[in-house]
Amino acid sequence: MTYRLGVDVGGTFTDFLLMNEETGQTFTAKVPSTPEDSSIGVLNGVAKICDESGINPADIKFVMHGTTVATNAVLTGKGAKVGLITTSGYEHTLQVARSFCPGGLGGWVSFVKKPLLAPLELTIGAVERIDADGSVSTPLDEDALRTQLSALAAKNQVEALTICFINAYVNSEHERRAAEIAAEFFTDIPISISSDVVPEMQEYERTETTVVNSYVRPEVSRYLNNLQTSLEERLGGDTQLSILRSDGGLASSRATADSPVNILMSGPAGGVAGALFFCEQAGYKNLLTFDMGGTSTDVALIQDAKTNIRRETIVGDVRVRAPSVDVRTIGAGGGSIAFVAELTKALRVGPESAGAVPGPAAYMKGGELPTVCDANVVLGYLPSDAQLGGAMAINRDAAIAAVQKVADALGIDVMEAAEGIIRIANEAMFGALRLVSVEQGYDPRDFSLVGFGGAGPLHANALGRLVNSFPVIVPPGPGVLCAYGDATTQLQDEAARSYGALASEISKDQLASDLAALKDRAAQALLADGIAEDQLVVTYQADVRYVGQAFQISVDFDNDSLVEKGLSVITDVFDDEHEKLFTFKLGDGHEIVMIRAVVASQAQNLEIKRQEDTSATLQDCAIHETRIYFEGNWYDATIYERYKLHSGLTVSGPAIVTEMDSTTLILPGFQARTDLVGNLLIEPIQA
Repeated sequence: MTYRLGVDVGGTFTDFLLMNEETGQTFTAKVPSTPEDSSIGVLNGVAKICDESGINPADIKFVMHGTTVATNAVLTGKGAKVGLITTSGYEHTLQVARSFCPGGLGGWVSFVKKPLLAPLELTIGAVERIDADGSVSTPLDEDALRTQLSALAAKNQVEALTICFINAYVNSEHERRAAEIAAEFFTDIPISISSDVVPEMQEYERTETTVVNSYVRPEVSRYLNNLQTSLEERLGGDTQLSILRSDGGLASSRATADSPVNILMSGPAGGVAGALFFCEQAGYKNLLTFDMGGTSTDVALIQDAKTNIRRETIVGDVRVRAPSVDVRTIGAGGGSIAFVAELTKALRVGPESAGAVPGPAAYMKGGELPTVCDANVVLGYLPSDAQLGGAMAINRDAAIAAVQKVADALGIDVMEAAEGIIRIANEAMFGALRLVSVEQGYDPRDFSLVGFGGAGPLHANALGRLVNSFPVIVPPGPGVLCAYGDATTQLQDEAARSYGALASEISKDQLASDLAALKDRAAQALLADGIAEDQLVVTYQADVRYVGQAFQISVDFDNDSLVEKGLSVITDVFDDEHEKLFTFKLGDGHEIVMIRAVVASQAQNLEIKRQEDTSATLQDCAIHETRIYFEGNWYDATIYERYKLHSGLTVSGPAIVTEMDSTTLILPGFQARTDLVGNLLIEPIQA
């Protein structure tokens, strides 16, 4: 038998999901993350899950990994020193940027721009010029370039090199020749060229994206190489390591090492993929997801079983042209620290987090500051006799002592302080859910709410009340759902090109021919990884706008529809989407700005086969009685073991459902049942 292993590295825990490819049997595990070197936590978890499951490590043939290595390099400013070669006269492209300051007019006064990722002292301007139509206006001066590169290499500072020439997206000849020359001087550092990383128009975005690719490339390459070597030693030489991309597809470790800019949002994409995997099997296709971990909460919207994909990725104040699942992140997690602001004496929660070390006070790992986790312990939502990750004990006295600091600062009871912390955290997540639903033209009442992550199920019922999205769904293994997503998605790559043509002036045959060329280019990486051509699934996209607009909307379509309906398959969908977002449509003047082909390996028919013991009664599933504090009152509640619950039982709130990786709170006035897939469905009790 062969197994696939999903691995997700979070800020507090690293999650694992081991799946038998033939039977669908799964095993889960959690270990503390190791921020100093994420690969240590990964290897610790591999050893733990193999030991607990009794699986021979050599039987694990596929490792699917969601990683935050690239994200952390950007957020902490600890990437490589990047040298930039651009067209002479364009050396200040990154500095000019888009002349945007966050914070409106006030931003011009208070905004301090961070140092460039490719500083001016490491930037050179090559004598060359490609015109907008791809013709050579000024040939590349190779002698002058060699002189400039020699001087740049003499500084002995460059750790990664970027080449981005004007209009290289239509003609990459000069970039490729410059890369060959640069390799003579920089023999042991990675060189990224914009025509490979992001062959799209708009000079600033193309330059910034390619520079960010170089910025994280040495760190990502080092991490992946070390992890691949360690996994081969632990699991065997034929283990295939794949990395989750920001858009929810997988890429081989080889392809990821070359284009790490595509994994900046790798972690959050795994949770969305995992939620879709379970909910679609149960018949739910319109979903609002929220993934609450120890440090942050990620929210997303899924409509008709399809995730919304943005054509850009934002990490901190860095915005790059790379596809990503439309996930919004806020600093509200189980480890978010609560405090009372000195000036306003108002209670605040986050964004600073206690993280894995020292962690919440209840973990007894050195943390003393009050966190959301501590507030849940104080209120009885997270029972003190629970075992986090199946091994980590919880100390309620330590949690009370921490929350008491907030209570004393506000002059209120410790229970009121704990409930205030929870309410503020819930409101922050509610605001994030509105960003992806109401503010995008969607009614949250038309969606089910999916709560997961280590802390998500504790807050899922309360958030369902706020957004009025039911049922509230807690998937199996919610604390390791990102690892489920990593393990159940498929390899994917894409190729794009700028188009810049009116739809009325393009024939469907010409467009089909151009798309076929992109399909062949996108398929190269998957074919190189051993995927058979008949196992590839192709979809096409076009970025469309009305003439004169400065923004575009992506439209999905397939080749059969294009052949049958012509370009109306693109323009009609664009009109409908434009009307939904902006309340009007013009009906003509469509400009196709970009076209792309997305190629993925055919999805495997992986199903979770759940064995139910329907003989168990509700009393058989109960562990013991407890008490919880909710909206100013104490309630008697029962704690249940989730793995014993089956589809014939209904749990009425207030109640707590525990499992190895997470704890679910069912509030008074609500009830929960388990479906045949294993999802826990929470709904209001009908009067």
